[in-house]
Amino acid sequence: FEDALKGKESALSPEDTQKAMMALRMGMQAKLAKAAEPNRLKGAEFLEANKAKAGVKVTESGLQYRVIKQGSGRRPKATDTVTVQYSGKLIDGTEFDSTYARKQPAKFPLNRVIKGWTEGLQLMPAGSKYELVIPSELGYGDMGSQGIPGGSVLIFEIELVKVGS
Repeated sequence: FEDALKGKESALSPEDTQKAMMALRMGMQAKLAKAAEPNRLKGAEFLEANKAKAGVKVTESGLQYRVIKQGSGRRPKATDTVTVQYSGKLIDGTEFDSTYARKQPAKFPLNRVIKGWTEGLQLMPAGSKYELVIPSELGYGDMGSQGIPGGSVLIFEIELVKVGS
């Protein structure tokens, strides 16, 4: 890496360079996993308590959901484009995203979002409003994302406005 930064040709073979890159990647993953551990532990406690609440259902993957309002439209497939209104919070109540705050619904292909959304929205007929509680591994994992620390459980209140373009 130092050679590359100095504009020099590397003294390492391509195989050794690849091994060095793999070691660097694994070291970064281990560092992220360690930093995310407190959030994973708090999240596991939250998920355990939440699943006991009235109306909460748990899927095989661990996704938790609660129907706030059941719609009567069609359910999306993973390959559909959906239009939604939502707010996303961490378990401490910190809001990290909201279409309500932007006063603009979001539209996206359902198979281009986090696993918890792809799974959860396929449960919802259009016109529905659900609360999705998404375990870290169905969200952003140990990497986290903008405003979302690694290992975080995510809570979304989502209205499925429309299925299709």
